[in-house]
Amino acid sequence: MSASAPEAGGPLRGENALVRAIGPVALTAAIVNIIVGAGIFMLPALLGSRMGGAAPLAFLAGALAIVPIALCFAAVGSRAVATGGPYTYVGAAFGPFAGFLAGALGWICNLASAAGVAAALMSQLAHFVPALAEPAARAAALIALQAALIALNAFGVRLGARAILALATLKLAPLIALAGVGLLFVDWDRISWTQVPSWSALGTAMVLVMFAYSGMETALIPSGEVRDPARHVPRATLAAIVLVVLLYVGIQVVCQGVLGPALPGSAAPIAAAAGALWPPGYGLLLATACVSMTGFLMGNLLGSSRLVFALGRDGYLPRAFGRVSAAHHVPLLAILVHGGLACALAIGGSFEALALISGGANCLLYVGVCLAAWRAQRIDLRGRGAPFVLPGGPAIPLLAVLAMGAIVSTLTRDEWLAIGLALAALVALYGLVRSRSGAV
Repeated sequence: MSASAPEAGGPLRGENALVRAIGPVALTAAIVNIIVGAGIFMLPALLGSRMGGAAPLAFLAGALAIVPIALCFAAVGSRAVATGGPYTYVGAAFGPFAGFLAGALGWICNLASAAGVAAALMSQLAHFVPALAEPAARAAALIALQAALIALNAFGVRLGARAILALATLKLAPLIALAGVGLLFVDWDRISWTQVPSWSALGTAMVLVMFAYSGMETALIPSGEVRDPARHVPRATLAAIVLVVLLYVGIQVVCQGVLGPALPGSAAPIAAAAGALWPPGYGLLLATACVSMTGFLMGNLLGSSRLVFALGRDGYLPRAFGRVSAAHHVPLLAILVHGGLACALAIGGSFEALALISGGANCLLYVGVCLAAWRAQRIDLRGRGAPFVLPGGPAIPLLAVLAMGAIVSTLTRDEWLAIGLALAALVALYGLVRSRSGAV
């Protein structure tokens, strides 16, 4: 992956133009912030409708799958430290085209998730402002929201990182309080730890759970702006995953145990559970959901724009995407393009459909990252500092790959078609750009 020196008096290019301003606390907050986005606010009801009282088992099963993946991210992220995240990891291990495929899958996943979360945010805001349920007002609000996020990201990574840290604090405090206090009021007869759901029900639930657990791949894309990635990436990744698993299982148990049969039909399950425990809690948790989704969109835009930057930097997209603004040292064109496309998809999309597409693409991306972690360790790929070493050689990556294979086998034809068409379009664009660059 290339890096170039700054150009005096004009736009800056390449890795060396970025500012290493993200520390371990901000990186952990970014990972937690982007994982705890919209999924947990919508999924308790969706999982309850599919798995009944056994719904908490879906998050536990997801934890068994996500922990080996987090270990693989920690290992390869400590070895390949340039901006790009999974794109950089897979490319460093298997070569440019494999890296591009990982980048393409990552962008598909991030666009679908950003659009789905933005759509979910509008449905939550409609509880406060009913006019937002109307298509015209909803579209105008989505455009205004993305414009604000783009503007905030355009003024530098430090401002964006501080905003992410603040949003993570605002949303996590009420969620932790609900999970902790709510356990005291759970009707445990409504929770089943032994009920075995059908494979189809569990499979669909697991795709949604992987969507809810996803986000570290996006938060780690700006590795070129982390102060000491060899140390901070493994620590931040593992700390964030442990926190999220505990939080998700606790929230699902509370929603299931407090709402019972009313859970599957709830449009705002976490707010409903909080309201059942304490009436003012409904509005508080509804507001928390809006803050959380906004934080997710902020983190998604920060990370995804750096992915587009990396693809432009390395010649897989037009080189203009690899330019960094002289004033604030951010990839401005990449920010504008990702934000604009996500807004367009959100205007015409729904949360559940986009979440399934995003979750499926993300599982495929995780396969690539886990294989890259195995190969990077085998060839002793190194970046800055001593890398994190996976115990057991290929055992952890193999376990993660098998888990992802089982989950994606449950995707429907429509979900495979959406992922396949989007990937084919990006591969065609890759071929066009590469052929033009070769002809110059």
